[in-house]
Amino acid sequence: MKLSKFCSEDLITFNLKSKDKESILEELVDLASKSKLVKDVGELLKDVKDREDLVTTGVGYGVAFPHAKTKATKGIVIAFGRSENGVDFDAMDHKSVHLFFLIAAPEDAIGAHLNVMARLSYIMKSEENRAKMMAVTSPGELLQMIDAVT
Repeated sequence: MKLSKFCSEDLITFNLKSKDKESILEELVDLASKSKLVKDVGELLKDVKDREDLVTTGVGYGVAFPHAKTKATKGIVIAFGRSENGVDFDAMDHKSVHLFFLIAAPEDAIGAHLNVMARLSYIMKSEENRAKMMAVTSPGELLQMIDAVT
């Protein structure tokens, strides 16, 4: 699965400015809103926050996958953000999160949504891949990297 088909260079930032969980979610949704597939930014933010309130999407190892199945998008959208300093995101390992993948999917995209999350989880479980994500300097390079992992 080529994850880059759900993301584009304008949906990637290496300089998240927010310092808390709620602000990070707002910044990521704002980034995702650059996609033509996002129909309603306010609804997407509400749905992402509601999902986050159920249980943290900070999976540990400095990674979080905030996500939502929502009416606010007409296709799967991935936005990526990196925080050099890290953010307290209530991660399962209680460590700061540096790498964020916001995943927005239409309500009827059940299988595809899970496949995207599974693929990103597989890529991010590698310490080497996480280190590369922290070092990458261009959006194009990041997209190539997430597609190249086998």
